[in-house]
Amino acid sequence: MGNNPQIGIGALVAFLAAYMLIVGIIAVFVVICEWKILTKAGKPGWACLVPIYNLIIFLEIIGKPWWYIFMFLIPIYGWFILPIICINRFSKSYGQGVGFTVGLLFLPIIFIAITAFSSSIKYVGPGGVPAPVPAS
Repeated sequence: MGNNPQIGIGALVAFLAAYMLIVGIIAVFVVICEWKILTKAGKPGWACLVPIYNLIIFLEIIGKPWWYIFMFLIPIYGWFILPIICINRFSKSYGQGVGFTVGLLFLPIIFIAITAFSSSIKYVGPGGVPAPVPAS
């Protein structure tokens, strides 16, 4: 058995191709889930494809003002505490509790898929507060 570098390079290329295929499939799946989640909340699904705008729409869904984007820039608070608060408000916005928040934190792909495709999960309102019904 010789030391053939072409075999190693071929194996590396095959591994990277398989890896990129799997990551691509997961990315497409996440976009589909996010699209459905946004449409459940009455927002345009295509917004999940536009950077920054998708974060503004997310903040609308959870009942926070657009300028909260800047709160994510604050060390410690914006990197750890605020995302947990936002995920909890996201769960409440879709009528779910703390258990669902924990699921979103630790198994996000599974729980966003549940949010997107479950017919029993509906958008309640920003932060879980139902939107006022207009008087007739």
